[in-house]
Amino acid sequence: MLSVLPESMLRLAYLAAAVLFIQGLRDMTHPRTAVRGNLISAAGMFVAVAVTVLWFELLSPVVLIAGLVVGGLVGSGLAMRVEMTQMPQLVGVFNGFGGGASALVAGAELVQYQAENGGAFPTEMAVAAAASGIIGAVTLFGSMVAAGKLHGVITGSAIRYTGEQAVKVLVLALAVFSGILLVVQPDALPAVLRGEMVPTYWILVGTASVLGVLLVIPIGGADMPVVIALLNAYSGLAAAGTGFVLENTALIIAGTLVGAAGLILTVIMCESMNRSLANVLFGGFGEEAATEEMEDIYEGNITETSPEELEMLLDTADRVVIVPGYGMAVAQAQHAVAELADMLDADGVDVEFGIHPVAGRMPGHMNVLLAEADVPYEQMRELEEINPTFSQTDVVIVTGANDVVNPRANEDDSSPIAGMPVLNVGEAGTVVVNKRSLSPGFSGIPNPLFAQDNAYMLFGDGKEMMQAVVNEYKES
Repeated sequence: MLSVLPESMLRLAYLAAAVLFIQGLRDMTHPRTAVRGNLISAAGMFVAVAVTVLWFELLSPVVLIAGLVVGGLVGSGLAMRVEMTQMPQLVGVFNGFGGGASALVAGAELVQYQAENGGAFPTEMAVAAAASGIIGAVTLFGSMVAAGKLHGVITGSAIRYTGEQAVKVLVLALAVFSGILLVVQPDALPAVLRGEMVPTYWILVGTASVLGVLLVIPIGGADMPVVIALLNAYSGLAAAGTGFVLENTALIIAGTLVGAAGLILTVIMCESMNRSLANVLFGGFGEEAATEEMEDIYEGNITETSPEELEMLLDTADRVVIVPGYGMAVAQAQHAVAELADMLDADGVDVEFGIHPVAGRMPGHMNVLLAEADVPYEQMRELEEINPTFSQTDVVIVTGANDVVNPRANEDDSSPIAGMPVLNVGEAGTVVVNKRSLSPGFSGIPNPLFAQDNAYMLFGDGKEMMQAVVNEYKES
């Protein structure tokens, strides 16, 4: 349909899509513009898909529109049904779909080429297809395992077994060997097995699928957010590889952008935990805390408080900082927390939120939850901004956070979180920690903050406790 136009128009359309992708990514770097960034990126993808399908007459306009409607309805339904606490799982599933689609499309192109031309594939096509197949299959099955761990359908504990590294190396070698055969001798298998289906490629995909499972099952659930970010980068690389197979500029650009963004996100998350990517992939983060150590730190040193007592502390405070964590997300306490902040602000109290980069299960998780509750962006402060102010803060309320406020990161070089940047809430006049219990965080270690002289524990569900504080404040 569009093929009657000059080819320069196709290139111009792809350029427009690329510009929209870049602008969308730029806007998604800040919560205030993230929604706009998503819409702009979606517009870029629509342009790229529509122009490609119509230019090469792959589908009729009716089928194209029908596909967009069905896909849009499915995606919208999932996005609306999934809670913010489950967003990392959804991202993981979407990453997997992207990787799987790339592997399938690359394979379909090989099958079509074999049917039309027979014989060996062009070298650049075979290399790109092999890369896309391996990376895409690893992404699909690795992402499904990661999402399953986060959702609780697969144990969050690291699944270890004898000789696991040797097994992974062997499976990887088989996948790579299949890729080499695809490039140098695609007809290596007997003719009765070959046909036009390019079995070497599908052996490669099957082997890489097993590798994806083997790579992720030994990693503990605490590190799944980092793994999902890395798999996001993989899905982009797989898409870029498929773009080279199809000789599609828009897909190459989009895949490269996703790959780069995913890698940057992975690095940010690793830095926020002061851990290398190798340590995430092969380390043992998140083991159970030793009961004896917890008793030594906590026994006789824990002071409980109540919503009534917390309200009295707030009555005399000039500056309050609220530190949200994953527990707040699970309890859906953000609206009660936001209401408390609004009341304090109305009474002239200086109120801010201290946001740790990995306080939730992905960067920006807490920002999105608070924005959902209409907390002004101006009140959200990143770690570097808020840390110097804790010594001038009267009351800090920690709701559902643990590891990100653990002082052992600064004090104990042997700790699993040693060197990890944390919020120094213990420097405030008074710290009130709202948690269900004294159970450790993802790191599996106790938190000496809970036993400090200026710290008080408000045990209970985050939403219930924060709403109780709100009610007490209203009555006063």
